[in-house]
Formats: sequence, C-alpha cells, structure tokens
Amino acid sequence: MKQSRKINYIELPCRDMAATKAFFSQVFGWGFIDYGPEYMAFENAGIDGGYYQSEQRALTKDGSALVVLYSAELEKTLSAVKDAGGQILQDIFNFPGGRRFHFTDPSGNEYAVWSDV
Repeated sequence: MKQSRKINYIELPCRDMAATKAFFSQVFGWGFIDYGPEYMAFENAGIDGGYYQSEQRALTKDGSALVVLYSAELEKTLSAVKDAGGQILQDIFNFPGGRRFHFTDPSGNEYAVWSDV
C-alpha cells in the first residue's frame, strides 16, 4: 500500500544488470522486471526499487546510504552471499541490537544483513 510521505521506492546504480539480477534472485529470492537494457525494477525485497545502468557504486566510505536487509539465519545468508559471488566487506560482528555483516553485490554496491538472533 502506498503511503503519503513514506519511503516508497529506492534506486541504485548497477554496473552489470544480468549478474546483479542473478545474485539477488539466488540469495534473497527477489523478482525483477526489465524496462529496457539500462533499467530493471526489483520486487519482493521489502521495498520496491530499481537498478539503473551506471559505472558508479553505492559505498558507505563514499557517503552513500546503506541498504540493510534482515535475516533470521545470518550465517546461512553469509554463506549464500559468498556462494553467489558476493564479496564480504565485514564479517559478522555484534552491534547494539544484534549482529550483522557487510557485503558488495556483483556491481560493487555495499549492503548489510542483520539479525536480532
């Protein structure tokens, strides 16, 4: 349901559309809709959004916002990220409220996955 004045959609840069689609489909079960060769929308991700063709990357060290995903099985998700070709930037660590790790997708964008268990 769309809500006025709430975050509704997020767009991220993408160097490799096919690899990014394969990675998030395999690891997180996201669906995708292609809108030409330079844009694809993702769905089933908790919030809808899209990837646009770009050589840029979203990294926190460069001041980017961080997309944080949730997993009830953190170690399993970490293994799935590695198996699908994601690069681990920070292994699992504790923080107030839970544990998390950071990784990059095939396009070099940084994400985190956290768990409260």
